[in-house]
Amino acid sequence: MAELEEEVDVLVQRVVKDINNAFKKNPNIDEIGVISCPEARYNRSPIVLVENKLGMESWCVKFLLPFVHNKLLLYRQRKQWLDREALMDVTCTLLLLNPDFTTAWNVRKELVQCGALNTERDLYLGKLVLTKFPKSPETWIHRRWVLQQVLRQFRPSTPGAEHKEMGQVEQSQAQAATQAERLQRILQEEMQVCGEAAGRYPSNYNAWSHRIWVLQNLARGNLKILHDELSSMKLWVSMHVSDHSGFHYRQFLLKTLVGEMSLTVEIPHATPHAPSDQHCSHWPNGDSPVAVTVPQLFDQELELCTDLIETYPGHETLWCHRRHVFFLWHHWWREHPQSRGEPPSLLNHTDEMLGSSLDASLNQSVQAMDIDLASDGIRQSGYTQDTKRLKRGPIQACPGLPSEHSFVTKVLHGCRNTEQGRFAAAYRKWLDSVIGS
Repeated sequence: MAELEEEVDVLVQRVVKDINNAFKKNPNIDEIGVISCPEARYNRSPIVLVENKLGMESWCVKFLLPFVHNKLLLYRQRKQWLDREALMDVTCTLLLLNPDFTTAWNVRKELVQCGALNTERDLYLGKLVLTKFPKSPETWIHRRWVLQQVLRQFRPSTPGAEHKEMGQVEQSQAQAATQAERLQRILQEEMQVCGEAAGRYPSNYNAWSHRIWVLQNLARGNLKILHDELSSMKLWVSMHVSDHSGFHYRQFLLKTLVGEMSLTVEIPHATPHAPSDQHCSHWPNGDSPVAVTVPQLFDQELELCTDLIETYPGHETLWCHRRHVFFLWHHWWREHPQSRGEPPSLLNHTDEMLGSSLDASLNQSVQAMDIDLASDGIRQSGYTQDTKRLKRGPIQACPGLPSEHSFVTKVLHGCRNTEQGRFAAAYRKWLDSVIGS
């Protein structure tokens, strides 16, 4: 029995060494996996490296995982000593097999803090783990911790920068440019990691939440990045029409963009050339800036919803997304009375399709009163006590509400899908009870 245990120890130590040698041999490994092989058929290493793919034969996992697990626990209990290189090898092997073992990630945190482990190398390991376990919550949590360590390196450290000499100023500018380039590279890498993980696991909430965190911390207030993300995500959501998490990310982008653009308009000195009545924000597009208005953002998003709902009937995710977008538009329009001079014609594409077949009652003005609503969404929409008071008399209908009713009517008239009809009827009921009340 003792001889068998010694043989197993020798075997797993060789496998751990083979994994380490594989990373040294090919530092561009981009995917890991387990090869189905119930037993060892050949007298060779169970680690297979083909191009940039690293595979492990399944028969060795039952020996390897308990070995590295126990070895790390003995180290944490101070019953066995491991040097830093051995710790990195053991934790790497363990996390490739079981990424939700928090102790292993904590050990790597300690290695990063003492400078023994490079942050880029640790992020690389997390990227590989996510190719096999794209929803691993501990991996995403650790990844955010490592990124926080990276961001701390970018903080300005000299409050008296105005007293620097010319050479020091030039050196600081060069260092700032280098840091900005590195930050941009990290941002692109994180977007790629999140996109691949979302594609491997449907409705991957952890991946999309991480993507939101990255934008909030690495690209805060950068309208160009936000707008580029919103544009690039069109193709993805068009190919994943049932992915709630993906559409939630798109809702975050739209809400953040609208908030940043409205804030920019409210601070004239921030953008002195931006016309306040258009709620514009400018992003560089090639050599010339492109102006995008808030109504145009909402119009484009609702047009995308219309196309997807008509192309892929019976998907509740699309109707939920449309409800959220129209709710945001409705409250933005009510909170910005300066934009009511010429109400934008939202959803003009819907009106053109329907023509004169619409019900005449949908074009009438809505008699409504602003009341103190109790819902959380209304509490957070920025109402003051004055705007919550009752306002008697007719007010102008919300732009786009007739078009929304027209769109629902068109869907119901030509609907052959039972689920599509049910979602359309629920959406119309929501319009009448929430928006039209």
